[in-house]
Amino acid sequence: MNPFGDFEDQYRDYSNAKIAVLPVPYDKTSTWVKGADKGPEAFLEASLALENYDVETRTEVYRQGIATMPPIFNDETPEALCAAVENATHHLFRDGKFPVMIGGNHTCSIGSIRAAASRFMNLTVLQLDAHSDLRPEYEGTELNHACVMYQAQKLCPITQVGIRSQCIEELPYVQEGRIFYAHEIFDNNSWQNRAIATLSENVYVTIDLDVFDPSVLPSTGTPEPGGLSYYQVLHFLRSVFRSRNVVGVDIVELCPNPIDKASDYLAARLAYQLMTYKFS
Repeated sequence: MNPFGDFEDQYRDYSNAKIAVLPVPYDKTSTWVKGADKGPEAFLEASLALENYDVETRTEVYRQGIATMPPIFNDETPEALCAAVENATHHLFRDGKFPVMIGGNHTCSIGSIRAAASRFMNLTVLQLDAHSDLRPEYEGTELNHACVMYQAQKLCPITQVGIRSQCIEELPYVQEGRIFYAHEIFDNNSWQNRAIATLSENVYVTIDLDVFDPSVLPSTGTPEPGGLSYYQVLHFLRSVFRSRNVVGVDIVELCPNPIDKASDYLAARLAYQLMTYKFS
């Protein structure tokens, strides 16, 4: 796989880098369109086309150092995959890095969320997603991509944004006041301060790319109409980064289309923007 971004090798050195990109090409628990295991490769390839200068903040975050870690190839079982991601993320935290995990489907996030919860007190997991992912079990495993936030909820409070698809069995696990449905927020920003008020001092952000409307990002395994716009997501997350200590991020569920690279580029651009918000 390519490294993240097109910049001088001196800014890729792990020992000096403040940011570590962790690719996890995993797709075994996907349940509709397959191909999320190709997401990290497409993401990294698209990142080579990024401009290093950010016009919003007038900064070049790559100068903080962005190391790209070896990809995690472990698809024996969901348990093994989550344990491998947890272990790798734990080491990144130990070394003082800001982890940016790129999937792969949403199962990958369970490992990095576990690592964050074991490392940081007073943590909230902030989920941006089309689906609430609160199933206790799905298709024979508690570690399906549809179970991510049920697992996270065992560890710390969660806040959910952009949700527009869930099954009735998930309703007992919904926390009123901490879930912001897409149909309630798509045409206004009044919800953003209320959502931020639910967050604790430390925040881990997990982004399923299907939070975006398919007209913005079509290349994902479970697209849902009625999603959020690019700047709606960015403006919200900018406020989160300004007001809370974001300890890590993952971006998952890119299912690349070989003849349409726009989604790949959006995912890479989003990651670079969030790195910028963290260190600008």
